[in-house]
Amino acid sequence: MDRLDAMRVILAVVDAGSLSAGSRRLRVPLPSVSRKVAELEKHLGANLLVRTSRNIQLTDAGRDYVEAARRIIADLDEAERRASGEYQTPRGELTVTMPVEFGTRQVLPVVMAFMAEHPEVTVKLLTTDRMVNLLEEQVDVAVRLGPLADSGLYAVKAGEYRMLSCAAPQYLERRGRPVHPRDLADHDGILFGNPSTFWAYQADGEAVIGAPRARVSVSTAASNHATALGGLGIARLFDYQLTDEFRSGALERVLAEYDGPPRPIHLVYPRQGLLPLKVRAFIDWAAPRLREASSRFAGGDP
Repeated sequence: MDRLDAMRVILAVVDAGSLSAGSRRLRVPLPSVSRKVAELEKHLGANLLVRTSRNIQLTDAGRDYVEAARRIIADLDEAERRASGEYQTPRGELTVTMPVEFGTRQVLPVVMAFMAEHPEVTVKLLTTDRMVNLLEEQVDVAVRLGPLADSGLYAVKAGEYRMLSCAAPQYLERRGRPVHPRDLADHDGILFGNPSTFWAYQADGEAVIGAPRARVSVSTAASNHATALGGLGIARLFDYQLTDEFRSGALERVLAEYDGPPRPIHLVYPRQGLLPLKVRAFIDWAAPRLREASSRFAGGDP
């Protein structure tokens, strides 16, 4: 039995949440994964997993073994990076996760320019609006919008953005223009995300939550943007989505004097041992370019 291979298999199964999900992550047939887990348990003389119809759970022995296996695999990976010269010149695969809309509009051009400058680096992009666990999914850098949770990760500020209220001219002609956040109660709204975050204003020095009627609810920043252009109601959009729309008049800003303070953009990364040069090079490359781009967002001009 290849013990290192068995460690990687059990870690993939645990991180994915089931034997079948682990097999998909490893791109290995399910029977092979089941056999390797069984062989490992036989070798150790202990059950590591409790299998149910839906998922798996670790036994006490399994938790101890998985924790040790993570340390061993991390140490081995770092030793291989050192031996391959990854700490002397940027090279190898860099995994970056980023929000869908912001990533496509703002981060992707920076990534492509970085790749042109560093031909020995390959990039794997994980474009998703869900919160990715960097350690479990072996991600090098995450682009995150908004205040950070106290996660123990390292972070570099890479600019700011704002949430802006806007609507299509045809909607404002039909329903009028709100002059105070409380006026939103008489308006149709396009709802996206957490209302306490997306509809938060500052009025008379206090936080105020706007409450429009929910005409339509959407699940992505792109559909929020498209629905606003369609004139279905007032929307709260990211400023980086709006520069062209404000310039052309396709959307008009409302309640500008009540918008809250800007929110941060961060590059977030885990650090276990010496930071690979490909990660440091990307952060040093991307942070100033994202800061410069954010200074041109539509939020600068009410």
